[in-house]
Amino acid sequence: MADTPSALNCQVPQFSAAMTGDKAFQLSDYSGKNIIIYFYPKDNTPGCTTESIAFRESHPQFQQANAVVFGVSRDSLRSHEGFKSKLGLPFQLISDPDESLCALFNVMKMKNMYGKQVRGIERSTFVIDGNGKLVKEWRGVKVAGHVDEVLEFVSAKT
Repeated sequence: MADTPSALNCQVPQFSAAMTGDKAFQLSDYSGKNIIIYFYPKDNTPGCTTESIAFRESHPQFQQANAVVFGVSRDSLRSHEGFKSKLGLPFQLISDPDESLCALFNVMKMKNMYGKQVRGIERSTFVIDGNGKLVKEWRGVKVAGHVDEVLEFVSAKT
């Protein structure tokens, strides 16, 4: 896909997507802020819950670093609203059922699950700077310690 932000410091194309809180995410609404977008496989699963809680617990520090956090999965808005409420997440979750954002960031991969090949989201995190440029990406993320790495990166940018 020609518009895929495949290299660091490239401009991320403008996009919009449905998110929790009856809102629509518009990249342009966050000009001047560091945007953290983390892609995760599925609401209410152990790793995704742990990762989301870690982002929740560090949310004040992300705000101090002029950063806004968004989680993305293919789950429905209804599922996201329940997950967000259950965990008390202070940030919005973006629903990507048609995989358009997943395609934009190239996070769909073949994975092994219980001995079978399945297509799913590769846990990944992206930082877009206040000018709309992709400045950092983590792919194939392991949950333990990851949020601290992201926080360290955005804090060093402020």
